[in-house]
Amino acid sequence: MTGPARGTPQLVLALPGPGRWLIQNSPANRVPSHGTSSFALDHAIDLVPVDARGRTAPITAAALLRPQAPEAFPGFGRALLAPVRGIVHAVHDGEQDHPAHRGIPSLGYALTQGRRVADGWEGLAGNHLILRSPGPGGQELFVALCHLRRGSLRVRPGQELGSGDPVAECGNSGNSTEPHLHLQVMDAADPARARAVPFTFPGGLPRNGAILDAG
Repeated sequence: MTGPARGTPQLVLALPGPGRWLIQNSPANRVPSHGTSSFALDHAIDLVPVDARGRTAPITAAALLRPQAPEAFPGFGRALLAPVRGIVHAVHDGEQDHPAHRGIPSLGYALTQGRRVADGWEGLAGNHLILRSPGPGGQELFVALCHLRRGSLRVRPGQELGSGDPVAECGNSGNSTEPHLHLQVMDAADPARARAVPFTFPGGLPRNGAILDAG
């Protein structure tokens, strides 16, 4: 899938929590947004929590040379809210929130990505939840929120949620170089078999580098 047909309504997601969010790997810039169609990643997007000045953790000389604790980032532990109403289809918790990797450490981390890919969806998504939600055309869609903080999930399978209900906290589990939220929408519950589904936000689909403010 590269996008909906002209005139086809898209699922509109609310921003997944308070504060400011820096957009990365947006499908507004390219599809597939994450460089692969595996695991229904074509239209996925990354939202990095930033502070009031639009910044993540400062890049210091030390940060360029060695991994950083996830607690050093303003987004680690930020409250996450359901971006759409639906029913919790699946949750996965227990994965470690590992150090963040920027600068030289990011090069070494990239070399280990094959191992996480070999671990499948859970190796990439880390702690996550999948919501089952009615799409705008009546199609049943599945919304995945990934890289959640270990022990922060507040929902269980079968639980009904409204848009804006608390679900978890932002973490750094799975295939993640710094604390952020990965969002994707699929036409089936199993990412290994599903197709990616395009979605948008109330103000439109943002491009890389945009900052969205949820107040």
